[in-house]
Amino acid sequence: MKKLLLSITVLVLITSNTFAQNFTQTIRGQVLDKESQSPIPGVNIIILDSDPLLGTATDFDGYYVIENVAAGRISIQATFIGYEPFTMNNIELTTGKELVLNFQIEEKVTEMQEIIITASDDKVEALNEMATVSSRQFTIEESMRYAGARNDVSRMAQNFAGVRGSNDAVNDIVIRGNSPVGLLWRLEGIDIPNPNHFGDLGSTGGPVSLLNNNVLANSDFLTGAFPAEYGNAISGVFDLKMRNGNYEKHEFLGQIGFNGFEVGAEGPINRENKSSYLVNYRYSTLGVMSAIGIDFGTGTAIPYYQDISMKLNFPTQHAGIFSVFGVGGFSQIDLIASDETDTVDNLYNNDLDIYDRSKIGIIGVSHQYLINNTSYTRLTLSASTIINTDIADSVSTETFDPIPFYRQSFTQNKIAANFYYKKKFNAKHNLQIGFRADAFIIDLVDSVYQKNIDRFVVETDFEGNTFLLQPYVQYQYRFTDKITLNTGLHYQYLTLNGSNSLEPRAGLKYEITDRDVISFGYGLHSMMAPIATYFTTVEIADGNYITPNDSIDFIKAHHFVVGYDRLLSETMHIKVEAYYQHLYDVLIDRDSSSFSVLNIGTFSFGTPDYLINKGTGRNYGMELTAEKFLDKGFYFLATASLYKSEYLASDEIERETAFSGNYVANLLGGKEFNLFINKENPGSKKSIVLDTKFTAAGGQRYTPIDLEESILYHETRYDWDNAFSEQFDDYYRWDVRLAFKINGKHASQEFAIDVQNITNRQNPLFERYDPSEGEINIVNQIGIFPIPQYKITF
Repeated sequence: MKKLLLSITVLVLITSNTFAQNFTQTIRGQVLDKESQSPIPGVNIIILDSDPLLGTATDFDGYYVIENVAAGRISIQATFIGYEPFTMNNIELTTGKELVLNFQIEEKVTEMQEIIITASDDKVEALNEMATVSSRQFTIEESMRYAGARNDVSRMAQNFAGVRGSNDAVNDIVIRGNSPVGLLWRLEGIDIPNPNHFGDLGSTGGPVSLLNNNVLANSDFLTGAFPAEYGNAISGVFDLKMRNGNYEKHEFLGQIGFNGFEVGAEGPINRENKSSYLVNYRYSTLGVMSAIGIDFGTGTAIPYYQDISMKLNFPTQHAGIFSVFGVGGFSQIDLIASDETDTVDNLYNNDLDIYDRSKIGIIGVSHQYLINNTSYTRLTLSASTIINTDIADSVSTETFDPIPFYRQSFTQNKIAANFYYKKKFNAKHNLQIGFRADAFIIDLVDSVYQKNIDRFVVETDFEGNTFLLQPYVQYQYRFTDKITLNTGLHYQYLTLNGSNSLEPRAGLKYEITDRDVISFGYGLHSMMAPIATYFTTVEIADGNYITPNDSIDFIKAHHFVVGYDRLLSETMHIKVEAYYQHLYDVLIDRDSSSFSVLNIGTFSFGTPDYLINKGTGRNYGMELTAEKFLDKGFYFLATASLYKSEYLASDEIERETAFSGNYVANLLGGKEFNLFINKENPGSKKSIVLDTKFTAAGGQRYTPIDLEESILYHETRYDWDNAFSEQFDDYYRWDVRLAFKINGKHASQEFAIDVQNITNRQNPLFERYDPSEGEINIVNQIGIFPIPQYKITF
């Protein structure tokens, strides 16, 4: 294998003989009916602008193969009588990997023989046909291409309208002023726990993503009024799909970058029945980055992590399609403030020794069965586990000796099932009925050391289980090819305390012309509190313990959205959306205070022992998107959002939430410059790709520190009467990514450097009290952060 890798590397780096080779690749895939998932034979597949024209037709099972396609950017179109044409534009085809492109095409409601059909781009709409507003499909290439995205779908989504990052060190996202906790992660149809390394208890983000974009397929991102199949979320949804491995050819990948040293393999298990495997493994590289002087905000502490992703796919002739998928990983970091030799500032603390350990595993199996040409069922079963262990010791400012402070051990096991039946009655009527069941098995212990009694006091000590049940139904009616109505009903029930919510959803899309679309959406949505909240333990006067929050209800929100989308050309569109969200039954302090669960996710957060569902909140704003899809090597995306996020707590004072930044704007774009192109072999090329991104946003909101109280008690004390009343200066960041790509005969390579915050702007993150100096300091976000990357596929 070493000799093979060396031979390939030498081959692709030598340019003198490049033009004598034939640099082509194969494109293969399958075409299905979008609603019924039945294969469609006889579909015409052509490579647009190919000379001579390259194309084929699908076989009886909907499969197609096009060989000897010149490597480079290609556009491919699927057409069939009675169906809308479907085009994938400017897809990158490399010599190192076959391109597997699957089409799902939609039947026309009416036949109009006189109209000449032109190609339409597929990127404007979400993959989920029930998603009417506040949704978009994203390609995995975007997460690899966008400057500052770090090959992370969550950081990539921060470029979309209405979305901003929580801070530079983590990939938590704030959607329309909502807390990051309101986000739902879904993988292969199953709701999954936080898929990030070093994620905090109850959070939805972390510094490094567990999800490997090299194994993901094109997926959906939703930011409001989502369809009835989504529950237990009030801000947004990542609906992620894993791709299948190549069912004809064994292929390999090697990569080094921010997310780690990576190796991957895929290929056929049995070519005859098109079964395949896909597996990728990563090991952290941050130790290497620290050794060469790159600062990522943890001082001299080195984060260690590794993860693995896999999928096995087994199509059968008559029994349906079986799949097995899984992701897993573990991470650890030690932040040692008692080390007097560590003079490097730490983003998270300067007065604690913190030992953080976490493990996560998700495994699932799915079965999709085609009942007939108009209906199918899908059943997915999964098991997941999260194990977090945290030890924190406070550090004496005089002796640097550690003093016991906090201990936590948390295990959450979950067994999940998802079943749905989908029926396509005809081109106008589609029905989906489904049921989700999640069984949570919890073991949580945390305690805080109290010096006056010289012992740890248990905050939470619980072992038990609960079930979250979510049946739903959704129905689509297409009045014409231009008018579509999506409706649905979602129900949510928690067995722990009987909390339940019946939630109507509706969306209407009207294509006024071939270029103009207006849309309306409404949804009632609800969400559990972070699971540990239900099991908070409080010691009462007689020495016994009670769980005062075990009967709290769901947090609920009404979403209203109206949008307008204008297609300016085949490669460019503008979109405007306005929204209003009314949140109620929000968890607040039983006693008078400024606390609201809507502010979870900030550094200055603490949860009261006694919570009640009597708080409210509202988010409202307007979003603008102007986007040019990749065409002739150039693209850009400009987004702007004006918004406000407010809440009312038990002190009955209306305030802006911790996430009310008021505005966020992004401008990003890129250009691919082709080098050394041979007209006889157009695939034998090298290219330089330049991508850049600029972000401007309202500064972080924060609660001021009460300096007198902090000095008196030798620890940080906040002025909660003025919660989130202060705001830092505006946030600005400029990222640049430069890549060099090489196509060899049998392998493709990419060398890249992604520089985040290239101007090294010091964006404030939060205030911190320094007890040794008796003063308040500002902790800034990450400065200039260069990330090199190398990738080879063969």
